[in-house]
Amino acid sequence: MRILIVTAGSRGDVAPFTGLGRRLQQAGHQVALAAQARFADLVRDCGLEYRPLPGDPVELVRARTAAPTPEAARSVFATFLDELGEGVTAAVATGTDVLLTAFGPAPLSRLVADAFGIPSLGVYLVPGVPTREFPPPGWPVAGHPTPADNIAASREQLARTDFLYADVLRRLRARLDLPTTTETTAPPDDWPICHGFSPAVVPRPADWPATVHVTGYWWPATPPGWQPPDLLADFLGAGPPPVFVGFGSMTVNHERIHDVVTAAVTRAGVRAVVQSGWAELGPAGDDILIVDDVPHNWLFPRMAAVVHHAGAGTTAAGLRAGVPAVPVPVLLDQPFWADRLHRLGVAPPPLPLHELTADTLTQGLRSCLDRSTSRNRATELARRVGADDGPSVVLSLITQLQGACG
Repeated sequence: MRILIVTAGSRGDVAPFTGLGRRLQQAGHQVALAAQARFADLVRDCGLEYRPLPGDPVELVRARTAAPTPEAARSVFATFLDELGEGVTAAVATGTDVLLTAFGPAPLSRLVADAFGIPSLGVYLVPGVPTREFPPPGWPVAGHPTPADNIAASREQLARTDFLYADVLRRLRARLDLPTTTETTAPPDDWPICHGFSPAVVPRPADWPATVHVTGYWWPATPPGWQPPDLLADFLGAGPPPVFVGFGSMTVNHERIHDVVTAAVTRAGVRAVVQSGWAELGPAGDDILIVDDVPHNWLFPRMAAVVHHAGAGTTAAGLRAGVPAVPVPVLLDQPFWADRLHRLGVAPPPLPLHELTADTLTQGLRSCLDRSTSRNRATELARRVGADDGPSVVLSLITQLQGACG
């Protein structure tokens, strides 16, 4: 069976699907991964077919940030979605029997799958279905929301998403010669969705439909033959385990962060491996090493603690490694994961980026390193997370779809 996985966004939105794709390949399927061009080498190096999607996530973030008004920012995003819909259509047309889609492009992907008459299912990295148990990720939360508050927030978020996607979906429907209908981004209740995180981290809400699953994580694949740079290996061997600092795809104010990280590393008395990321971080110091992309599954187990933006993929990698975290959320679903890490007992209270100072980062690091309970809890969570077989549920559903189509 020819399986196409569609995703868009940052590296953290792509990397987990390389692991899922490899597992589907091992089960005998032909697997292609559609993503934006900056991730083509990542996909191919992991042994998967690459199919291109238009746009550059870095440029999209910059363009939306530079937009002078909210209306202009929405226009930038609508143009991106129009192009993305065309890209998904072209990727499916190359040859696809089943379409798996990440949360972001899901409304476009479902529509294209319907137009081609092929089954589809959701493969989400964040909770994407309304529940009474917690507010939707990305929704600002104050106080202690009630179950009614959580549902109301989900409805409001859906209404805003519908407004953002409505014209885009109408235009895509017309290009695909599909009948006109009232557009909504909400999937039908019988549409299968797999969430690629561990039930030990986010237990499956009791009010989710039976078609919605929490499978366990889909770990990124490591390209065959990867070896750490000599400079990194030498740095790790030259002293005690350092801390990791990285903000992934966040385009943060790097000059301020340079000063904060440099001062906190000195005050906390630690060594640090700093990932430059899209923000091009480069704090200087004898006890600081700057690195580019390094597989987290190799690096994080060698760290004493990890300071990160609490993106879904980086959060998962820290949990898998069994190391405590200092979450510094910036936007979208990151506050959700940062709060979850604190509730799980593996992190101090989140330090939102705009509130981050040398003092608060120093305190966060010392809290992780001085409290054995954080590391013990992280070790136990790593055991539970590692026991999951995340791809197996996806494989089972694909087998069911194959039977239904056979």
